[in-house]
Amino acid sequence: MKHYIGASNPMREQFNPQASYVAEHFSWSFAGGVGTVTLNRPDRKNPLTFQSYAELRDFFYALRFATDVKAIVVTGAGGNFCSGGDVHEIIGPLTTMTMPELLEFTRMTGDLVKAMRVCPQPVLGAIDGICAGAGAMMALACDMRYGTESTKTAFLFTRVGLAGADMGACALLPRMIGQGRASELLFTGRAMTAHEGLAWGFFNDLYESADLLANVQATARALADGPTFAHGMTKTMLGQEWSMTIEQAIEAEAQAQAICMQTEDFRRAYEAFAAKQKPVFQGD
Repeated sequence: MKHYIGASNPMREQFNPQASYVAEHFSWSFAGGVGTVTLNRPDRKNPLTFQSYAELRDFFYALRFATDVKAIVVTGAGGNFCSGGDVHEIIGPLTTMTMPELLEFTRMTGDLVKAMRVCPQPVLGAIDGICAGAGAMMALACDMRYGTESTKTAFLFTRVGLAGADMGACALLPRMIGQGRASELLFTGRAMTAHEGLAWGFFNDLYESADLLANVQATARALADGPTFAHGMTKTMLGQEWSMTIEQAIEAEAQAQAICMQTEDFRRAYEAFAAKQKPVFQGD
């Protein structure tokens, strides 16, 4: 969970704002509590490199300490989301690496997914065009996903002689769309159409390409204006309860909700309701 840390709090220096962050291997913009990460190599359909993997991993981990960022949108430039790992800059070099080096790489790619899952902010994917390989896994790691009619999502690891088990795909995808559908996509590497993705629960909604980013940013802004500490708690519980029994989950939610009931946002919501006004949440 993320909690507002006041300027007078002695821990404040540990919580660094990310609004002014200058990205090297992707684009970053920030407005109204919403940060937008744009993969920006449009001439190659925005592939990932060793450097962009590492920067994205470190950036999403740093968001745990960013009290100014309330929600995140991840998108791609030029009408595509991400074509996966760059064939020449990643796939080629991997064929020459030793096993310890390969394990360092596969752990780094998985750490990006973990970083997206553990940052307390809701992460929304605005996904147009090609969404393949590691790009599909970045989309899957988002809390919510929005596509277009032309979005094609492919977990194509078997197409390059690898297992479909990559970056957590065998854990995350079946929970999203079901075991049978996930098995088909991971064994065959075929592209899931946008309408399949919507019908199967992978996408929350589809928009016209021209309207995609603005609509997703508006949804993110609505979340940023909400009770952000409580949103962080919701995200935490959604992740933790996968491995709990129903009895454990109910008890964990009882404790989580009791914590949220001590926040100022909970009090603000009650006072606004009593006054027939809209609450103004502040995340504390």
